[in-house]
Amino acid sequence: MTQLLGHGDIVTALQTALAPAFLLVAVGGMLGLFAGRLARIIDRSRILQELFNETEGHEHQCIVDELHDLQLRIKIVNSAIFLSVISAIVACGLIGLLFVMGLTGLNLSGVIAGAFIIAMSLLSIALIQFLREVRIGVKDFMIREEFLEKSDTPK
Repeated sequence: MTQLLGHGDIVTALQTALAPAFLLVAVGGMLGLFAGRLARIIDRSRILQELFNETEGHEHQCIVDELHDLQLRIKIVNSAIFLSVISAIVACGLIGLLFVMGLTGLNLSGVIAGAFIIAMSLLSIALIQFLREVRIGVKDFMIREEFLEKSDTPK
């Protein structure tokens, strides 16, 4: 079969597959970011779980509230990871389809366009999930009022 294909056909197929390959690299970077966030959330939840039985009153309620938010953040980051992995799998399939189309001459344009739309949609939803997680994390990170000293003199 490769004897029937010219050198230019293979080069064209490789060039065409570069765009989804860059998408795949970007998704890989995002997966590293998401995994790092998940690890930090889990570490924080372990610290709070150790403090859970040692606290009472308002401090205990703050820990319980933060643990609820951490559980939600874990679920959201996990969904972002899941969506990103599915997006990467679709991008891999897209690269394969581009090679099949480029090397065999089959017209798979509709399937390729659909795969690209699916990959980008999944990636967009994963980014929205990441944004949700970051917003919850920032809310939890806000310094409570009792830790902020009041001062009459501006600095």
